[in-house]
Amino acid sequence: MTTIVFVGLGNMGGPMAANLVKAGHTVRGFDLSDASLAAAARSGVATVRSLDDAIADADCVITMLPKGAHVLSVWSELCGLVADDTLLIDCSTIDVDSARKAHELAKGCACPSLDAPVSGGTGGATAGTLTFMAGGSAEAFRRAEPLLSVMGRKVVHCGDAGAGQAAKICNNMILGISMIGVCEAFTLGEKLGLSHQALFDVASTSSGQCWSLTSYCPVPGPVPASPANNGYKPGFAATLMLKDLMLAQEAALSAGAATPLGAQAAQLYGLFDKAGNGSRDFSAIIEMLRGGSDG
Repeated sequence: MTTIVFVGLGNMGGPMAANLVKAGHTVRGFDLSDASLAAAARSGVATVRSLDDAIADADCVITMLPKGAHVLSVWSELCGLVADDTLLIDCSTIDVDSARKAHELAKGCACPSLDAPVSGGTGGATAGTLTFMAGGSAEAFRRAEPLLSVMGRKVVHCGDAGAGQAAKICNNMILGISMIGVCEAFTLGEKLGLSHQALFDVASTSSGQCWSLTSYCPVPGPVPASPANNGYKPGFAATLMLKDLMLAQEAALSAGAATPLGAQAAQLYGLFDKAGNGSRDFSAIIEMLRGGSDG
């Protein structure tokens, strides 16, 4: 049994912490939201009101926070509290530069560290089927893998510090681009008189096959579990897709990489978010591509 401090108990962190509890670990949770703390407590997490109260005898600290600035602020505080050799894992999706700075903070307080962002959305967090993309030393990964495997189905060591974040933003750039492509195809199919099911049956078994189509189809019907069949209630909110696409663009600019489709996807999701759709599932962008029509 491991004693884990989990910082950030929101839509993703809360279920992840709950799965660690189910696996028999002692989990102390911290969040600024009273509602998130209450929900975590119902899942068996021992909630605390300050990091000072949580850190004593912790073997591992996991953070799941909105932005790089939040991660660096929390890790700066942690490094004044944790004992040497405490494993530090950040599961947030942040920019690569901030991830590398977090690793430097951990190194300064003699703690092994990983950046380990996730893919799989809130459904995957609840079901324990997330994919983890980890960056950091082989030793840190060895220690973290059993814990990450409790919360996820696939755990990949992508390389050194920052490599997990690099893999995450590249993956989600593919996702954002491919979802727009699938939405455009269904919009065109509607105009040409194709039924949703006919297009799905062809494309899902042909060269147009992709995850955005077969697992997350943006129209009601063909994939019953997709958000399109639940009023586009988010598994992955459009504002989060926009965040990831913007992180990819920042990284592309820094690295000198040409990503014209990624840039276009970021622009389209920016427009979708500005129109008040940020809290809806990212697949709902099909409605904007239709020009507001239900199709």
